Amino acid sequence: MRKSKFTIKKVIVGILIIGVFGCNSNQKENNSTKTYPDINIVGAMKNVMWKGELSETIKLDTISNKKGLYGLGPESYLTGELLINDGQSYVSKVTSDSTMTVEKTFDVSAPFLVYANVTEWDEIKLDSNIKSIQDIESLVDEKTTSFKRPFVFKLTGEISKAIIHIQNLPKGTKVSSPREAHQGQTNYELKDEEATIIGFFSKEHKGVFTHHDSNVHLHLITKDESKMGHLDEMEIENMKLYLPKK
Repeated sequence: MRKSKFTIKKVIVGILIIGVFGCNSNQKENNSTKTYPDINIVGAMKNVMWKGELSETIKLDTISNKKGLYGLGPESYLTGELLINDGQSYVSKVTSDSTMTVEKTFDVSAPFLVYANVTEWDEIKLDSNIKSIQDIESLVDEKTTSFKRPFVFKLTGEISKAIIHIQNLPKGTKVSSPREAHQGQTNYELKDEEATIIGFFSKEHKGVFTHHDSNVHLHLITKDESKMGHLDEMEIENMKLYLPKK
């Protein structure tokens, strides 16, 4: 009789253990589906800024699926800005405090990069009160409460003005802080331009691919492809927002 009770206790304990591990397994599975399967994050902004990891973690020409490909990050050693817009890669570089070059090429690398593939979009016409980066961040958050995150989005249309920057770190510079990383950074003011803005949204990747005080990372390229860089400020004139179809 004692042996029988002992056996029953062992069975009950076994069932409880299976239940606990089963719950943990389900939790892990649920966590793994919180992001789109085609979102890719390589390297981290904080490692560049604080640890001085400036060398390449990815060569853009190794990304095999370029259909509907979007991405952004800095060029290795912080010598330029990178943007991938619908399968086309661009690198911008400082030539003076008022001029830059923008080249189409995948023959570049990055110390960190976020990229995704999207081929179908939902279009949203922006209300006239949506003007700034902060307005866009709030709107995107509001419109995507049921989305899996992070995700890419884009804007197209006219801006009244904007400020973009390009990293231009002097060769051989050692970096151990954001201040040091921004040595040589050059700002450019844009006015009355047609442009495309590629952005990535996340509330969980500060210091990875968004700055510590923002949930978005944005790069802008003008319609004539003569100007491109990291977007710091803007005033929207007339634009449309595109979110990936769920």
